[in-house]
Amino acid sequence: MSDIMKPCKGCDEFQEWTRRRFLDKTAAAAALVAAPAWLPKVSLAAEHVNRDALIVVFMRGGMDGLTTVVPYGDPNYYSPGLRPTLAIAPPGSPDGAVDLDGFFGFAPAMAPLLPAYQSGQLAVIHATGSPDPSRSHFDAFRYMEYGIPEQPLDVFTGWLTRHLEVVPPVLSGLLRGVAIDYFLPKTFAGAPASIPIPDPAGFGFPGRTETETERRAVLEEAYAATVEPLSGAAQTTVDTIDLLSTIDFQNYIPENGAVYPDTYLGRALQALAAIIKADVGLEAGMAEIGGWDTHNQQGVLNGAMASRMADLSGSLAAFHLDLQSFMQRLSVVCMSEFGRRADENGSQGSDHGHGNCMLAMGGSIAGGQVLADWTSGELLHRDLLYQGDSLDVTIDYRDIVAEILQNRLQNTDLGAVFPNFSPTFRGITI
Repeated sequence: MSDIMKPCKGCDEFQEWTRRRFLDKTAAAAALVAAPAWLPKVSLAAEHVNRDALIVVFMRGGMDGLTTVVPYGDPNYYSPGLRPTLAIAPPGSPDGAVDLDGFFGFAPAMAPLLPAYQSGQLAVIHATGSPDPSRSHFDAFRYMEYGIPEQPLDVFTGWLTRHLEVVPPVLSGLLRGVAIDYFLPKTFAGAPASIPIPDPAGFGFPGRTETETERRAVLEEAYAATVEPLSGAAQTTVDTIDLLSTIDFQNYIPENGAVYPDTYLGRALQALAAIIKADVGLEAGMAEIGGWDTHNQQGVLNGAMASRMADLSGSLAAFHLDLQSFMQRLSVVCMSEFGRRADENGSQGSDHGHGNCMLAMGGSIAGGQVLADWTSGELLHRDLLYQGDSLDVTIDYRDIVAEILQNRLQNTDLGAVFPNFSPTFRGITI
């Protein structure tokens, strides 16, 4: 059973979203076989542009940042009745948090990321997220991925799309973005030279291999005789298939002893690692991990939440180890649409909240720190909770992303990426 079809203990809205994704995946899979002509014709860049590739990992479902990165230094975290079964004990206790800086600690299941953090290439950003007040998965997805929280929904391209539109392509510009999925997420909506690939190892010219040469010749001749943009899109599609066919995904061997989990996220990050190492000009990639909508029986040490954290940390740790020689030109950001409430509910779970935590990783990320504006060390005090029940957003997620885009991806037009927003750089890059 694929990750996306595993039983979800979350809200009806999130279950409906997963059903829609399954239907979308089924339709998209058929479309890939029937007519794989997705790409527009793009202009070529003569030189290799020296900037980072950006990998976005989206944690869908509303990750509980108060479990993932434990603010054990805030005494309110252990207030009676707040999180009687969900609170992770402080470092030094049985099943306690893994200390990061004397105030914050990883949940035990996040421990595989400690080496990346200690190496100075992984940073945590806490009390962060989208300032939009929505607690609907659908609305929160849209506003965060379009990059327009607290604004009218009149922009329908993703923030990563708009970034790619205002910077020149790397190398040929043939394949600028890849989402390891059956369709492009909203972050990538309308992106130039970007495609979804659910299984890169199985990506290729459709049909029987023994007749491929003849069928290609017929198709190329037919499309060459038609008009633009159809003829250019067809040729670009064939060229992209040829480009990716040079990468041996099936026999890829990670470096430095890295072992990716055999999960949807683990396989996605391994595929992205293979594309990055092939140096084909990839500028942006995206992978996802769902299952964070933990309304009941959250299981922070042995249950569903612990399993999700182990998948996330194990996959990212393998990616970090595998790509050590590429880290100086790679940035990774991990985010979720919103966090969970500070209060545990009556089902040993947590409901939709507001503020959350993010992860940023890379050779030029100012790692080894938890970046947070944790007012007086007591942001979980009842008087400081957002709407009386949730962690507040004190650092806008766009501050983090915008700084990486400008300082590591050479984007000088942040206004085009995040309209009507002036980011505050937080020192997340070096």
